[in-house]
Amino acid sequence: MTGTDTPGSASASRAGTDTARVTRLDDLPVRDELRGQSPYGAPQLDVPVRLNTNENPYPLPEPLVERIAERVREVARDLNRYPDRDAVELRAALAEYLVRTGPADAPELGVAQVWAANGSNEVIQQLLQVFGGPGRTALGFEPSYSMHSLIARGTGTAWICGPRSADFTIDPDAAVRAIAEHRPDVVFVTTPNNPTGNAVPMETVLAIHDAAQRAKPSMVIVDEAYIEFSHGASLLPLLAGRPHLVLSRTMSKAFGAAGLRLGYLAADPAVVDAVQLVRLPYHLSSVTQATALAALEHTDTLLKYVERLKDERDRLVAELRTIGYEVTESDANFVQFGRFDGPGGAHAAWRSILDRGVLVRDNGVPGWLRVSTGTPEENDAFLDAVRDLKKEQEQGG
Repeated sequence: MTGTDTPGSASASRAGTDTARVTRLDDLPVRDELRGQSPYGAPQLDVPVRLNTNENPYPLPEPLVERIAERVREVARDLNRYPDRDAVELRAALAEYLVRTGPADAPELGVAQVWAANGSNEVIQQLLQVFGGPGRTALGFEPSYSMHSLIARGTGTAWICGPRSADFTIDPDAAVRAIAEHRPDVVFVTTPNNPTGNAVPMETVLAIHDAAQRAKPSMVIVDEAYIEFSHGASLLPLLAGRPHLVLSRTMSKAFGAAGLRLGYLAADPAVVDAVQLVRLPYHLSSVTQATALAALEHTDTLLKYVERLKDERDRLVAELRTIGYEVTESDANFVQFGRFDGPGGAHAAWRSILDRGVLVRDNGVPGWLRVSTGTPEENDAFLDAVRDLKKEQEQGG
C-alpha cells in the first residue's frame, strides 16, 4: 500500500477539505466580468394570475397540437440520426412567413437570408460570438431587454449603456453622438422595446445604422421579438442594401410557443454564413424543427390570437389611465405603468398586487411596473387589483 492514497490517508483528507471549502460561487475561478452578476429570470410563483413574463396566455389550438404530434411522430422514427444540421426546410418556411406577413416593400427572402436557433437569445449569443467578444464592445439603449447586456458579458463583450430620454424614447441626435463617441462593434435597438413597450421609428433606426457605419462600421441588431403586436410594420425593408443590419425574431410571443424555444434572424447572406462559424453542430433538434414547422402551418389561426391581445392591450392602457396611472405607449403585448414614488416605490406596489393574487413584473425601472396582456378574465383581475392599490395609496396619502 506504500505510495498509495487511501480514504483514510492524510492526502485524501486534505483533498476532501479543499473540496469542501468550495461552497460559494465566489470561491470558483469565475471570469471577472461575471462576478457579482445574477442569472436572468422572472419570479416563478404559484398564483392565480401570472402576467409577468410576456407569454401569450392562449394555449395552442387543438388542431395544431395534433399536427405537432404528427410531425414529431414522423421524425421520432429517425432520432437515431442527427437532425438536419442547417434546418433548411424550417428556414425556408420562416422566410416565407416573413415575406407573407411583412410590409409590401420588404425584400425577397430565402434560406440564405434566414437563420434559426434555440430562442432569440441563442441568436443574439451567436451574433455576439461572431461580431463581439474580448476587446470589442456592444451598445444598447437602456432600459431595454436585459439579456442583451448579459449575453454581451457572457461572450466577453464590453457593454456600453446608451442614452434614452425621460419618456423612454431614443433621441436620434443623442444616439448618434453616443455611437460616435464609443464606436461600438455592435449596436442593439429593441422595437417594440422591452420593458417599456414603445416602438422605435424607422427614421431613428436609420440614423443609428448610418452613424454606426460611419464609426466603425458596426453591426446593428434590431430586436423585433414583439413586432407582431405593433401598430406599425416590421423593419424588414431596411435590410435591402444594408449588410450590417440584422433583424432578430422569436416564436415565443406571437406564436404562443414560449416552451418551444425557437428564434430566428433575417439578414444579408454573409451574416448567416458568419453565425454558422460559431453555431454548435446539430444545435436544433429534429423535434424542435418539426414542432416549429407545424406551428408555421397554422400562422393564420395564431395571428388571430394576436389581434385579440392587441385589443386587450389597448383596453389595459385605457383603463389604467382612467384609474389614474401613467402609462407608456405600448406596441407590445405588455404595458408599463406607474408611477410609484411613495414608500417602497415600485417594489412595494408589486408586492401589493401580488397579495391580491396577480403577479406582474418589477423590472427595476424606478417607479414603474410591467404587466403582460392576459385573457380578458386575467386582465379584469389585474385591473381590480390596481384599482384597490390606487384607493389604498390615496387613503394613505
